[in-house]
Amino acid sequence: MDKGRAAAGRIRIGIGGWTYEPWRGSFYPEGLAQRRELEHASRRLTSIEVNGTYYGAQKPESFRKWHDETPEDFVFSLKAPRYATNRKVLADAGETIARFLSGGVMLLGDKLGPINWQFMATKKFEPADFEAFLKLLPASAEGRALRHVVEVRHESFRTPAFTEMLREHGVAAVVAADGKYPQIADPTAPFVYARIMGTSADEALGYSPAALDLWAERARIWAAGGLPEGLDHVGPNAVPGPRDVYLYVIGGHKAHNPQAAMALIERLG
Repeated sequence: MDKGRAAAGRIRIGIGGWTYEPWRGSFYPEGLAQRRELEHASRRLTSIEVNGTYYGAQKPESFRKWHDETPEDFVFSLKAPRYATNRKVLADAGETIARFLSGGVMLLGDKLGPINWQFMATKKFEPADFEAFLKLLPASAEGRALRHVVEVRHESFRTPAFTEMLREHGVAAVVAADGKYPQIADPTAPFVYARIMGTSADEALGYSPAALDLWAERARIWAAGGLPEGLDHVGPNAVPGPRDVYLYVIGGHKAHNPQAAMALIERLG
């Protein structure tokens, strides 16, 4: 491996969840038992963002099962519970955050990736309250370092005050792309977390070959510490440095998302 590649961060590509009926017979082979779908998906992708944790608590046994069914270097990103983020006063979320992190999440061990704290599109940036929320996000749990990313969807967050606040706390902002949500592509943490939402029914691989090439190149640039062109930044350029990259093909024409993710993995070699 050359020095440039060695200095770059790790790139992981995935989708949202693994249970979706239209994937059966396309992404999943005909006749594959549903209980083996995670096993199949995790050997063709390098990460999955779990949606179920957003809607309700999961049993500790589920986290242990996910860990045991996936390859050694596979990673799960988890959506944090909506009860922590869908509230008027974010500073009051401490109990919900603690309950989530003590509910079996850490059974994923080394397979626990970033935790995505997703906010509703109506949630506006209130600096004092949002910083109070960031202070509630622990840097570690049970001796393991945690990575946090916030997915904000209101235009008021597109301000340097927000990105600087994230940078001070080492928290990333989701890079929303190819969809309807405002984009904040400023790197504010040692990793980048992108959710691309533009797959189409007209493309067999979800995206055109040119678009797949573009996203693969953007992932490489992020991993090497650079800033890809063509994305929206709101603050001054971050200090360059290698970053891990988590890129999920989400939304859009969901039936083709696994094909897009696999095509990106192939391009990244």
